[in-house]
Amino acid sequence: MDRLNGPPRLMIVSDLDFTMFDHEDPENLSLLRFNALWEAYYRHDSLLVYSTGRSPRIYKQLRNEKPLLTPDITIMSVGTEIAYGEPMVPDYDWEQRLNLNWDRDIITQETAKFPQLIPQSDTEQRPHKVSFFLEKPNSLEVIKALSESLEKHKLDVKIIYSHGTALDVLPKSADKGQALAYLQRRFKANGRVPLSSLVCGDSGNDAELFTVPDVFGVMVGNAQEELLQWCAENARNNPNIIHSTERCASGIIQAIGKFSFGPNVSPRDIKDWGKCRVNVLSPGYEVVKFYLLYERWRRAEVEKSDQILQNLKSSFYPLGTFVHPSGTEQPMSKCEDMMKKLYGDKQGKQYCIWLDRVSTSQIGSDAWLVKFDKWESTGEERHCCLTTVLLNTKQAEEGFTWMHIHQTWLDGMETKHRTVWFL
Repeated sequence: MDRLNGPPRLMIVSDLDFTMFDHEDPENLSLLRFNALWEAYYRHDSLLVYSTGRSPRIYKQLRNEKPLLTPDITIMSVGTEIAYGEPMVPDYDWEQRLNLNWDRDIITQETAKFPQLIPQSDTEQRPHKVSFFLEKPNSLEVIKALSESLEKHKLDVKIIYSHGTALDVLPKSADKGQALAYLQRRFKANGRVPLSSLVCGDSGNDAELFTVPDVFGVMVGNAQEELLQWCAENARNNPNIIHSTERCASGIIQAIGKFSFGPNVSPRDIKDWGKCRVNVLSPGYEVVKFYLLYERWRRAEVEKSDQILQNLKSSFYPLGTFVHPSGTEQPMSKCEDMMKKLYGDKQGKQYCIWLDRVSTSQIGSDAWLVKFDKWESTGEERHCCLTTVLLNTKQAEEGFTWMHIHQTWLDGMETKHRTVWFL
């Protein structure tokens, strides 16, 4: 929140598995579409919140495997843990609230009486979450009996069953919805209530998100029956909750358009920028667009034309400097020659680029400083560098001139061979 000057224009609160990213999409196409849209149009004045059932450990593991953007806030362990920013600073006030009438030892003892409950891994057992696997045919009977058993101990707990396989026992005051409501109270106390909030989910443990007052909601196209049934029973006449026709992140993009929150055409969906006029002069959009062209050039998804090279040449300041992550400097005038050599070198490979944490600041009447993490992935190999670009607005036409580029490796994300990294 500190990076914003006022209330967020939009806050997206999204589940991860089968909502923000699709396990059945090996190339992460829908997620990459969302990434480009968010960094081009929303990052500078909006909030991205992940709300996941994953524990911190396997959430971080997922971040290392998938091209997920860095969220402003992370709600984990089915709403029992909240963390802020890239360093994931814990919210200890929230954790203290969950201690009331919570006794993990008694819950462990009572659940041990049910052989149908198979404990999940130790990483998923958290201070305010006790988690099991439970087969669906046994679920109703076991949940009813376990609830009665825990009530006898006068504990304020709740049982959440999701994906037809996972059962979580939580404090009654904890779930994804109550964690979000707590955040909203904090925003209100600081005068930073988002102008619009969109919650996104696919399964039963997302249902409580849709109960938070004044939110819009989207059940993604692949939502499970348990969530669809819940909404049919509890939100049938709510026009602010929709069931998208698109899967996962593509369904979130669809909801952005349905509710008219702002731009809903991802830069990745624009195949020919020469024919598509986008009425936006934005430094964030400029860097996203450039690196999408760079990705398509190396994948040979655009024609190897003199026009593209000429446009590139006209965008780079002839006397500008490019500082490679290794520290080597070269004039930007050489970039055209290097681009020629790289055409199609990633053709047929699972190669993609995405930008994260794009931030912009105007440092003069026509000058902008843009900072972001630039990620490249080829198969399972990933690299990232912190990138700073100085842009000047063009005087005679719309657009920007790239005056200077400076890159440094993110710790542990450097390449072994200098030749595999350019720009």
